[in-house]
Amino acid sequence: MSEDQRGANALTIDHSKDLKFLSFELAGEYYGLDILKIREINGMMDITSVPQTPRFMKGLINLRGKVIPVIDLRLKFGLPEEAYTERTSIIVIEFSTIHGPTQMGILVDRVSEVITIHESDIDAPPDFGSRLKSEYIKGMAKTKSIVLIILDIDLILSDEDLTFGPKDAPEEEDEAKP
Repeated sequence: MSEDQRGANALTIDHSKDLKFLSFELAGEYYGLDILKIREINGMMDITSVPQTPRFMKGLINLRGKVIPVIDLRLKFGLPEEAYTERTSIIVIEFSTIHGPTQMGILVDRVSEVITIHESDIDAPPDFGSRLKSEYIKGMAKTKSIVLIILDIDLILSDEDLTFGPKDAPEEEDEAKP
């Protein structure tokens, strides 16, 4: 191989470092999840409520005979609750727990598309300016038209969330003040 051929090969893009993310909207911002964590995408369906669960835990769905818990990602992130629309989607993901792989549905405002991003185009998470805990963020990627917040679903859905503990405590009224 000549010097010129080696130089030309050095300019080729290494596609082995391309990563694919499912992008979705939540409160007007774009987020991405590793496509390898996604099992399927569904429109809204009947969700059966489960008593004594956190507010963000919307309940359970029956997906072809398998019962899957569903959380509202808006509520998990502390964003204002909004009515579900025909664009609201349930993304069924698989993530790791101490008990092994688990499936869960996450409610999002709208699923956008699958985006391919080269590993070198992903920046470290910011130290400030985000509406969610920065430990949930794997990185930030700027695409042609949007900034994509890449989430770490394994950290968002902790084992605590799966225990279906008590709901958020109701706010105490100031009646008993002396």
